[in-house]
Amino acid sequence: MNGRTEALDTVVFGVDIQSGDVRGDAPSYALAVFDGETVERDVVSYRKLRRRIDGEVPAIVATDNMYELAEDKDALVHFLGSIPDETRLVQVTGAEQPEPLSRVASRHGVPYGKDPMKEAEAAARLAAANVGQAVTAFTDRTEVKVARGRSTGGGGGWSEDRYTRRIHGSVKRRAREVESELDDAGLEYDRDATEKYGGFSNAIFTVEARPQDIPVSRERNGDVRIEIERVRRDGIEFRPLAKRRDHVLVGIDPGTTTAVAVVGLDGEVLDVLSTRTADTAAVIEWIIERGRPIVVAADVTPMPETVEKIRRSFDAAGWEPERDLPVDTKQHRTREEGWDNDHERDALAAALTAYDDHEDQFERVAAKVPPRHEVGEVVARVVAGEESVESVLADLTQDDTAGEDDESEHTERELTEEEKQIKRLKARVERLEGHVDDLKETVARKDEQIDTYETELSAAKREERREARKRREVTRLERKNDRLERKLETKAERIEDLEGKLERLKALWKLDHSNFADVAEKQAGLVPVKVVEQFTTGAIEAAEESFGLAEDDVIMLRDASGAGESTARRLAEVNPQVVLRNGGLSDMADRVLFEHDIPVAPADMVTVQEVDELAVARESEVEAAIEDWEERVRERERQRSAEMVDQLISEHRAGEVE
Repeated sequence: MNGRTEALDTVVFGVDIQSGDVRGDAPSYALAVFDGETVERDVVSYRKLRRRIDGEVPAIVATDNMYELAEDKDALVHFLGSIPDETRLVQVTGAEQPEPLSRVASRHGVPYGKDPMKEAEAAARLAAANVGQAVTAFTDRTEVKVARGRSTGGGGGWSEDRYTRRIHGSVKRRAREVESELDDAGLEYDRDATEKYGGFSNAIFTVEARPQDIPVSRERNGDVRIEIERVRRDGIEFRPLAKRRDHVLVGIDPGTTTAVAVVGLDGEVLDVLSTRTADTAAVIEWIIERGRPIVVAADVTPMPETVEKIRRSFDAAGWEPERDLPVDTKQHRTREEGWDNDHERDALAAALTAYDDHEDQFERVAAKVPPRHEVGEVVARVVAGEESVESVLADLTQDDTAGEDDESEHTERELTEEEKQIKRLKARVERLEGHVDDLKETVARKDEQIDTYETELSAAKREERREARKRREVTRLERKNDRLERKLETKAERIEDLEGKLERLKALWKLDHSNFADVAEKQAGLVPVKVVEQFTTGAIEAAEESFGLAEDDVIMLRDASGAGESTARRLAEVNPQVVLRNGGLSDMADRVLFEHDIPVAPADMVTVQEVDELAVARESEVEAAIEDWEERVRERERQRSAEMVDQLISEHRAGEVE
């Protein structure tokens, strides 16, 4: 991060203990709120400090000792997890082994005083200038959990299944919406979904971003809730606010194509560039992003003007060979490195050869530098500033001892038994108070849930009643449909029978109105004959159903035997023109037909020609058969009259004898 921190877009809180101790009595804090131009000063309690952090969401909370805000590492992790995601805790005095605040302030030209408010202001100004280490217990990854917002337990049965399916379906739909939002934001993530009946019970997205960079917020809405938590680290970590720029050696090959090579103080090649478009300013900016040059080298002598200009911009030492480096030497020195063209090779050769020339010097300086000092800073002043190692170390040591009297304690001290007891009691009180608050929130939430459940139960009962009515209506309609289908089947069978009958009647009509090639006589000399298979009531009704029996029909009985009185009366009701019989009639049937004046004649008296189920006969033969029957009737009448006369005579004679 270059220049002033982006925190100045909002504010930086500088914090220092005013009185008390975070491990014992309730502390008060000196608070300096710095917006880049003005400073607001206030003395606040711990609770008020937390309320202001939560309400104003500063970019940075800066302190010289992070344990002034938390009594131990567990409490510090809790503090880091409870402040807003956009707020960072910064220890301006360093990481695990912090320096005195006075020394850091002096080194960066920030006003400093021993008063807690002055220290809080110094911490704020240092953090605003990108000085210090950001304290973190969380990674830059975030877990977004989409889960059920309510229990799936219900009253059982079909209604409970539908209720569970609805909740799981809602979770799945919301998870897909979250996935779409993450995709639209171009964020990388992994998804782990647990599939359940009807959808998802939960879906966890592990997103490679901080919560404030994710287009999803916490929510609890009916069936679904969304929880957002940063992924914790194994411990506490520190990250510098400003990106560290190590000391390096730079080799440059100028020309139409400019090539630059950057090499670390250990001889490792860090980066290589070749460009035809970048000007000198762009090349300098590229180098700045990769380190602080202490040596700028060329592969030819004298040093080209462009290389000299870049060297002066960094106030670095210059290096050039005694004579131009031969091509084979450059190839040999860069044989184990990667380069894309001759220009990059020449820049690499210049930087690596300069390193070879200074390697012994680097090692001697490093051997003399104590562990608490940065080797690169000493090497830079020795090589570029041509100072002795001793003078540089003396200067740095003098700076280190300038404010040691003001050094504040950064380690956790051992508590007395009384302090431990007080700490335990206060922690217990705080836990109980927090528990009471949690219980009140729980009661309020439960009351709200009960209201919600009662509303949902009423709606569910109404829905169940509607479903029950709907099921009853469906059952009624199904029964009605079955009844109509059966009726339809009966009608269809009736229609089929009638259609068959119609076809037969049409055929009979055709017989009455058509010419037959196999009949010698003309149409006018033929009459239709309706054939009844047996002289039974069933056969007569079957013929009636099949082709109909009407008055004056010519009926032929294919088997005339066996008929009784009722069968004969049934045939007499038709009142046919003549009955042609095959076989003999019973006396009873003959008497009934005779009484009804139905002509009966043997079938062999008439020539009957059958066509499929239909038959015809010559009209003349039918008339002759009727005349024969009439003759027989007259003969029977004469016989009956004669018998009556004989009987009367016999009766008269018998009377005379008496």
